[in-house]
Amino acid sequence: MKVWLLLGLLLVHEALEDVAGQHPPKNKHPKEPGENRIKPTNKKVKPKIHKIKDRHSADSTPKTQSIMMQMMDKGRLQKPAATLSLMAGQTLELRCKGNKIRWSYPAYLDTLKDTRLSVKQHERYGQLTLVNSTAADTGEFSCWGQLCNGFICRRDEAKTGSTYIVFTEKGELFVPSPSYFDVVYLNPDRQAVVPCRVTVLSAKVTLHREFPAKEIQANGTDIVYDMKRGFVYLQPHSDHQGVVYCKAEVGGKSQISVKYQLLYAEVPSGPPSTTILASANKVKGGDDISILCTVLGEPDVEVEFRWIYPGQKDERPVTIQDTWRLIQRGLGHTTRISQSVLIVEDFETVDAGYYICTAQNLRGQTSVATTVEFS
Repeated sequence: MKVWLLLGLLLVHEALEDVAGQHPPKNKHPKEPGENRIKPTNKKVKPKIHKIKDRHSADSTPKTQSIMMQMMDKGRLQKPAATLSLMAGQTLELRCKGNKIRWSYPAYLDTLKDTRLSVKQHERYGQLTLVNSTAADTGEFSCWGQLCNGFICRRDEAKTGSTYIVFTEKGELFVPSPSYFDVVYLNPDRQAVVPCRVTVLSAKVTLHREFPAKEIQANGTDIVYDMKRGFVYLQPHSDHQGVVYCKAEVGGKSQISVKYQLLYAEVPSGPPSTTILASANKVKGGDDISILCTVLGEPDVEVEFRWIYPGQKDERPVTIQDTWRLIQRGLGHTTRISQSVLIVEDFETVDAGYYICTAQNLRGQTSVATTVEFS
């Protein structure tokens, strides 16, 4: 019995050792470190490529769309070309999509408040109509939408439209000018334009000096020709002065434009250069006195004068006269002299004090003062 009991205990001990240190089945090979535990298949999977949108580039360059259309025959709408040629007498109708449309057109039409032109705003588009067109209507027509926040509106640069329209009229190669002789001022700090524009796109245009007679070459560096503007002096100087005209040729026919007097302006642009001078700074009772306010400026820049004087609050009667003229200063320099004179008659004690003159142009204003005492 003891032998059988010992043999049984030995068998139990060996069985427990097999359970504690169990080896893998012989029909399965042991996995190597890092080996994929997922059973491989033969199914092919196409990798997905996710497209990344470049939001920055899309937002930084907003799309610009032309909102202008031209009304054609039988109610057909068509986008106009950058440059159009129409016969004078035709009716022009342009439309621009939007409920807040502004228009720009040749200043000639706006200055005369021409009844041939009408601009209307409809619910979904703006409409410009020009009837009985003439060669003088040649120019740029443009429109743009508006972005409004309450009563404050600004131009929507993404919604614009424009076209340059040439109205061809029999016997007119040049856009008509309101006068037979015009003045062009040559300023050293900006371009000058001889505004001879043609009404036939194929016309050859040249620039000529009257005396000494010769053709002035548009070399592309000092002088260029722009169909929409005329001959442009890029860097004007005193040598360009004189009388010039333009000549247009097409189909064996030629025509001369009006003449232009080119004057070199000495005074640079800016607020008025103003001086003030009294005929006397000490005045006796009963005498007359005058105070002169003078501005030397650009030939084509108008000046407005305003006065403040001692007797103003008492409604003291005074006389104010404004004049201007062109003068030559130095060799070939043209300047505009604008003057305002204030005259006080029968001087009284209430007239003694400061006399202030304010001169104003489009670029600013200047105030000067002088004193007049009662003696």
